[in-house]
Amino acid sequence: MSTQLFHIPETRDLKGNAEMHRDLVPASYHRVTAAGSAQRLLNGEYAPSIIKTLIACIQNAEQRDRRVRAGLNVMRNASPTSYQPFIINIIRWQDSTERHLQNAKQYTLRITGPAAWQEQSQYRAM
Repeated sequence: MSTQLFHIPETRDLKGNAEMHRDLVPASYHRVTAAGSAQRLLNGEYAPSIIKTLIACIQNAEQRDRRVRAGLNVMRNASPTSYQPFIINIIRWQDSTERHLQNAKQYTLRITGPAAWQEQSQYRAM
């Protein structure tokens, strides 16, 4: 939905949209990779690297989502009044996306235990 705004004359240069997309695209990539890793585990594959990938992708998506949310707030505040309901709808989709990611994180934590997440956080800091 936010990409549409690039193709509408009144919102083509909407403040925050290009910046938000710099995080939205990688956040989406990390969510898809996390979902694929979870699917592989559900289908019986097992390798420590799959679990590490799953955890890292969830963590990376969370980090990117924080910046996506900041960009969406900038967009909402900078948009013409007539486009604010549209942007609020985008924010609602982002809310849903983040809720699903948090649910996936909770399920993954139950399966892996918190130690795997602490270990993965050490690798991310490098």
